Amino acid sequence: MTREQLIGTIGKNGKRLKLRGCDLANFDFSGLDMTGADLSFSDLARANFRGAILRGANLSFSNLTGADFTDADLYEANLNYCGLQQVNLTGANVEGASFNFSGRSSYQPNLRREPITLTTILQKPGWGTLIGMILGALLVYGASGIIYFTNLIATATDDCIADLYRFVIAQNIADGIATFLVTWGLLGWLTQRFTTTWKRHLILSIAVLASVMTISTIVYYWLGREVLTELSKRPDYNNTNAPWHIYLIADVLIANVFLYVLQQGRQLTRKLSEQEFQLLNMEKLKTRAELDALQAKINPHFLYNALNSIASLVHEDPDKAEEMTLLLSKLFRYSTGREGELFASLADELEMVRTYLKVEQVRFGNRLAFSVEVSEPNLIDLKLPQFLLQPIVENAIKHGIAKRADSGRIDVRIYEKAGELHLCVHDNGPAFPDEMSGGYGLRSIQDKLKLLYGDDARVELQNWPLKQVLLSIKLAKLVHNDQSFSVSEVH
Repeated sequence: MTREQLIGTIGKNGKRLKLRGCDLANFDFSGLDMTGADLSFSDLARANFRGAILRGANLSFSNLTGADFTDADLYEANLNYCGLQQVNLTGANVEGASFNFSGRSSYQPNLRREPITLTTILQKPGWGTLIGMILGALLVYGASGIIYFTNLIATATDDCIADLYRFVIAQNIADGIATFLVTWGLLGWLTQRFTTTWKRHLILSIAVLASVMTISTIVYYWLGREVLTELSKRPDYNNTNAPWHIYLIADVLIANVFLYVLQQGRQLTRKLSEQEFQLLNMEKLKTRAELDALQAKINPHFLYNALNSIASLVHEDPDKAEEMTLLLSKLFRYSTGREGELFASLADELEMVRTYLKVEQVRFGNRLAFSVEVSEPNLIDLKLPQFLLQPIVENAIKHGIAKRADSGRIDVRIYEKAGELHLCVHDNGPAFPDEMSGGYGLRSIQDKLKLLYGDDARVELQNWPLKQVLLSIKLAKLVHNDQSFSVSEVH
């Protein structure tokens, strides 16, 4: 789709664009009005959204790696479960936007400053103290007025005067309700339609004046007309009320206070939400850094052992050394071609194990036999942490097969049992010592499983009925991690 076609599509659909699950990488959306657009589950890597209007747009579960939102309007946009790595949000309006479980942009410090909230004002000395005193006085004065008029109604001996007080109370209650409902009802529209604060307050003031005057007229003809007509006929009746339009000032003032508080309430809610997912993202990044460190240590460890094996064959059997070198090359294409991914399919991991065992089979010759079996074909599609099995097989070679004078055997078996995925590596070498804690390879596997699955995964060293290393991972947890990492790591 070209930019011109997209502009035409926006015009036909009244700006409600729907491009779910589309490949829009590197697309130029700059300056377009895409209010309410649905771009969820799409590939938007390096897309240009500079100056675009995305109010209320849905970009959830999308790949936003390297996207540019400079000066874009993301008011109340949905960016949940999006990777925001290398995203430029400089000058973007993110008021009311939702970023739950999303990665953080490295440009976050350049976001538009948060407006000062009522909460922060009240916490500051000086002006905060003064505003708090004024608000406290108004609230107490209003509550006292309610008590005063209620008491007059209860103790009044003149029914006409009591009706007058009822009319006054009813009118003020109706005006207060109308003031809040009008402000609350117009809040979203005012924020979306007007970016300038004074325009929002001006439009709201006009709407409140019209609403309150309408409500007051209705209440007057319903409760006050007859009472005021009757009182005006009394020679001793003295009407000392202020002109009716003076009372409207209070309604307008209260409405604008409501507007300010409601807007800042949204800002405060978003601020708390951002703090929560910042902590979540920091924890996720910490986990990833630890996993990367573990993986980085495994690769040199394996390389060292493999090169020693090749070196031992160079003079004795050059053809086997060549074969082993080609197999090693295949292994490293696998390990270096993952582009930083932490997970791989079980099928890929087993292919790596087979290649590794072929490397060692070149060195050991007839002394090594092996098998790799999966009980159910559907299990090979499961996602597992990379390099989960290879270090265990490597240990089986080093501490098991290499110590046998006769033929050795390694069997890798994958099966499901009691809701768990079991990964077994069996060898017929010497039994594990009673107090064995494992070498670096085994410890790295334990650390990796602990980081990813907590108590839902375990590593067992068994000598009976077979000598084997058994990894067990709850299938539900395995699938859960597969989904959460594939979503949150759309970088």
